[in-house]
Amino acid sequence: MERFLHLPFLASSFVFFCCFSFFAGHYDFGVLVSAQNSTVPVDVGVILHLRSLPGKRSRTSISMAIEDFYAVHSNYTTRVVLHVKDSENEAIGAAAAAVALLKDVQVKSIIGPMTSTEADFVIQIGNKTQVPVLSFSASSPSLSPAHTPFFVRTTTNDSSQVGAIAAVTQYFGWRQAVPVYEDSEYGAGIVPFLIDALQAVDARVPYRSVIPTEATSDELDKELYKLMTMQTRVFVVHMLPALGARLFRRAHQLGMMDDGYVWITTDGITDVLDLLDQRTVAEAMQGVIGVRPYVNRSEEIDDFTARFKRKFRQDNPTLEPTDPTVFQLWAYDTARAVAMAVEKAVSARTAFQSLQSGNNSTDLGRLGVSKTGPALLEAIMGTRFRGLAGEFQLVDGQLQSSAFEIVNVNGKSGRTIGFWTPGNGISRDLESTNDGGLRSVIWPGEPKDVPKGWEMPTNGKKLRIAVPVKHGFDQFVKVTTDPATDRTTVTGFCIDVFQAVMDSLPYAIPFEYIPFPNSSESYDNFVYQVKLKNFDAVVGDTTILANRSQFVEFTMPFTESGVSMIVPVEGDKSKNMWIFLEPLTIDLWLGSLAFFVFTGFVVWVIEHRENEEFAGKPLDQFGIIFYFAFSILVFSHKEKLQSNLTRFVVIIWVFVVLILTSSYTASLTSMLTVQQLQPTVTDVNQLLKSGASIGYQDGSFVAGMLKRMGFQEQKLKNYSTIDQYAEALSNGSANGGVDAFFDEIPYLRLVLSQYCDDFAMVGPTYKTDGFGFVFPRGSPLVSDISRAILNITEGERMTEIEKAWFGDPSSCPNQSNNLASSSLAFRSFGGLFLITGGVSVLALLIFLARFIYTEWDELKAAAGRQSSLWKKMVVLLKYYHDVNEPLPCPTLKRDEFAAIDIGEMNQHTQPGVGAALPHLVGSLSPVSMSNHSRLSFTSPEEEISSTEPNSP
Repeated sequence: MERFLHLPFLASSFVFFCCFSFFAGHYDFGVLVSAQNSTVPVDVGVILHLRSLPGKRSRTSISMAIEDFYAVHSNYTTRVVLHVKDSENEAIGAAAAAVALLKDVQVKSIIGPMTSTEADFVIQIGNKTQVPVLSFSASSPSLSPAHTPFFVRTTTNDSSQVGAIAAVTQYFGWRQAVPVYEDSEYGAGIVPFLIDALQAVDARVPYRSVIPTEATSDELDKELYKLMTMQTRVFVVHMLPALGARLFRRAHQLGMMDDGYVWITTDGITDVLDLLDQRTVAEAMQGVIGVRPYVNRSEEIDDFTARFKRKFRQDNPTLEPTDPTVFQLWAYDTARAVAMAVEKAVSARTAFQSLQSGNNSTDLGRLGVSKTGPALLEAIMGTRFRGLAGEFQLVDGQLQSSAFEIVNVNGKSGRTIGFWTPGNGISRDLESTNDGGLRSVIWPGEPKDVPKGWEMPTNGKKLRIAVPVKHGFDQFVKVTTDPATDRTTVTGFCIDVFQAVMDSLPYAIPFEYIPFPNSSESYDNFVYQVKLKNFDAVVGDTTILANRSQFVEFTMPFTESGVSMIVPVEGDKSKNMWIFLEPLTIDLWLGSLAFFVFTGFVVWVIEHRENEEFAGKPLDQFGIIFYFAFSILVFSHKEKLQSNLTRFVVIIWVFVVLILTSSYTASLTSMLTVQQLQPTVTDVNQLLKSGASIGYQDGSFVAGMLKRMGFQEQKLKNYSTIDQYAEALSNGSANGGVDAFFDEIPYLRLVLSQYCDDFAMVGPTYKTDGFGFVFPRGSPLVSDISRAILNITEGERMTEIEKAWFGDPSSCPNQSNNLASSSLAFRSFGGLFLITGGVSVLALLIFLARFIYTEWDELKAAAGRQSSLWKKMVVLLKYYHDVNEPLPCPTLKRDEFAAIDIGEMNQHTQPGVGAALPHLVGSLSPVSMSNHSRLSFTSPEEEISSTEPNSP
């Protein structure tokens, strides 16, 4: 009986076990029901790929988060109930799981799915039903919370790591990189951001390698072989770990993990290095550089890692547990954030609100809209805490990462070699910014030096170097063909320079010259062939121009730069009888004459009232003005100056005359003693005004420059050879030639080396950048060749090449010694004339001011009797001039007067004459008396008394 008494109990136990098993199959750990029925269960969906290892690991992490959260917050009134669905690794499977969760369970939020492709479908469903969808692994930038507001990215955006990748590229000086990514939403989303970041550090993306998500080994090999034929050796791999592992195994087998190759992986692979097949990592990924979000290894993570392994082993007894990756940490933090937000926003079990309109014939049409969705979304956005992966804070609907870790695969794992932050860039340690950059890197193949990032293609191709076929100036480039063997030979100055540069490179580059026959028609079209990929480079006399650099890239110039002109020169003029006039221009002759006269006039005006040597008849005074000023040229003047103002004016004028005569003497001496070669034209404006014909070289850009300068097209003539240049210049415009040739300085120097006595280079030099070699834009060869050019041009090798093709520069004398110096112009002495003129005017003004002040009453009285202004002026000038008129009788000078014996004069004169002499002397002018201050005067009575004893 006791057995039967136990039957009801056994039956009830069996029923309870069956119910528990049913719920356990659909829920992660069953519906949580409070013993006191005081908590509110909140249904949350979870969509994972349950048959994959990452899916299993993430499921364990999420369940641990809910358990840990409510173990700490047992007083919360809500309890999250997880409903896990399998996406079956398909976008349709993820969408079907989302519809089932929303329709059957009416979940308040969804965590997952795991891939960006799957998330794209689920996000749209969540946005329609206003159910927040939180993904801890859908990192593609194409999924934007800004476009779908109910999508919350609890992982970092893939675009946030492109700065770290670009910084690594710039750090090692690589100029090109090829993205290798899978053909999916996840793979393609990062590409635009990666290209922009690389271009920001002057690194080009010449090619994008797209790998199908289900690519076979043959498809992988085909794409890898294509990469081998390219110059670029820097590859950025962005794909899911499974496909990435297969790619690296094939690359290793094809020899693409050897010296010279560089592989950079994004966080999709770098984060799970420990989960990849260790044999693959150890053999096929040695030397790979990877970036991943930095997670500080804390005690909480160590504790979680230990508990995670135990929990994972319980859930998956057949699998060996490994340490959780950052994705498991993000999954843990995501579930915790949902639990925190649910407590704030969900207060009771609420159903979906059905849509009043729309197509309700499908499951999507019957889903309705969540009543708690907006409030729950707002609570999630405002949630902030310190999680396992770091600070959990959502900005614009997605998690932010403050730092990235740069690792180098060495052995079976990644070794940290540095860090990158948006503010400080690359650093060896996260706390310091100036610590010397990255640690040492183990490269594929373990070379000693950093790979330069490019190599010549391994398919046996040579660089196709285009060279111009010229019909003149073949000293620069000359193409000859042997008629017997039909073999083409390319020589010339440019060819020798290029060969010397290539020989100096630390690596060998195979190349071949290919003549381009139509280069003389237009060098612009010739250069453009590189843009069209008809050639790999151009070597020749190609000028570096701004418009050409828009579609090709030039090396450093290897010749001097500039455009100038050559003109004929005239012969010797030393036999010209009027050559003494040529040292000075007409304006300087006339200006000097004017200042001579003006200076003499100023001296006369100041000295006329005080110095009797500047008095006399008007004609004599006029002669004094010219004589005094011009006599300074040859000897010192004999007139004594009375005024300090005059002395100061004369001192300055003597200095000006000294400079003027010295310059005249030097210029005239040069004209008489040195062979004179005078250019027929010295200024471009002369050519423009005269309408002369102008020459230029075939195919040169100079033709366009001349048109912009204002020359008419019908006046421009093109020539090809040096002899044609010489003949056209000798004939001149009047005889069908030209008056000047415009060309680049290297060509003009070559012409002058053969005709140094007939032509001269004159006028301004218009700036250009010289000759350079042409390569495609972004070519990695440009920087190395430019450095080699600098080494060649700074050494003796360039001098040897120039002598070999252009001869010894000393064989033709420097024309600057033979060309006649231009006549001295007034502008050259303008400063001197300004000084002497200013001093003279100032002295004259001071004198006139003093004269008017001292003679004001007399001047006023003399002018007051006249009515018209002209008569007043005449009276004033006459008053000034007549003050110092000579006396009717001669004025005796002091020495002469002292010699007079008045007594003796009385003995030899008629009576009464001696007595009248003192009265005559007394009538002398004050001016004369002032010059003879030693005169003594006696009265007539004294004179008579003194002579009486001797009278007869």
